[in-house]
Amino acid sequence: MRLLLLLAAATLAAEAMAEGRFAVPQNDRWKAECGSCHIAYPPQLLPAPAWQRLIAGLDRHFGTDASVEPGVAAEIGDFLQRHSATGKRVAGAGESLRITQTPWFVREHRKVSAKNPAGCESCHTTAAEGDFRERNIRLPR
Repeated sequence: MRLLLLLAAATLAAEAMAEGRFAVPQNDRWKAECGSCHIAYPPQLLPAPAWQRLIAGLDRHFGTDASVEPGVAAEIGDFLQRHSATGKRVAGAGESLRITQTPWFVREHRKVSAKNPAGCESCHTTAAEGDFRERNIRLPR
């Protein structure tokens, strides 16, 4: 019975991710620290090595010093790596730390011209909840 429940949960999670919804695990420090400047991007948007490098370079986080206490950085880094992207979503992701430069992101946004591609919430009205489905998109004018 447990095996059936696990298989059902895994199937639902895979279907949700395929349609642009992420079962975003919760971590209060991640939400507070990362979400204080931008949405707390779902860990499934980058592979574990990218999150590791990103956390290691918080003192130069895309031109900003986003440093946090070492214990906080370790907790957030562990969380991000534990729930990071795998499989097709990271295929060909390479060395970039930018979600907007992953092949998956580029493919998904090939028909969209965004002024700020990293500002997910400007089009994806439910991005903060990990829901990037097309039904919740509102393109700015």
